[in-house]
Amino acid sequence: MKVWGEIMRCPRCNHNNSRVIDSRQTDDGRAIRRRRECESCGFRFTTFERIEAAPLLVVKRNGDREEFSRDKILRGLIRSAEKRPVAMEQMEQIVDHVENRVRSMGENEVPTSQVGEFVMEDLMEVDEIAYIRFASVYRQFKDMSVFLKELQEIVDKAKSADEE
Repeated sequence: MKVWGEIMRCPRCNHNNSRVIDSRQTDDGRAIRRRRECESCGFRFTTFERIEAAPLLVVKRNGDREEFSRDKILRGLIRSAEKRPVAMEQMEQIVDHVENRVRSMGENEVPTSQVGEFVMEDLMEVDEIAYIRFASVYRQFKDMSVFLKELQEIVDKAKSADEE
């Protein structure tokens, strides 16, 4: 299938012609995931097509504002889930869910603290170790007692879930 009007460079050989092998909706129909194959070297890669929404700014702790970045969240998740049984698809789903939650707030500016809390809520359901890693960087644990308190909360949640 030849797709006209779409130029997508191959990440391996930088050739500017690729063909779409498969397309499917993701993110509740708000994005299209396309599997592509380079016509030059045959390398297969994935691209996403999304509707460009109104700019969303995050307000950092120091008051600086910057554009919401799905990639930053995904990089943080990848680092926290390193050597853990967390699939890339699960991390992408977390990013999708977090972005949807942030956008559904209806605000143009959202504090990073809210974004981080959304990430941690979803990550806790996927992998507790990855959650602790993410939380330790995000919450900047100042000392061991704060870290132990967070661990105790996880243990308590796990016990209450086992009792139900």
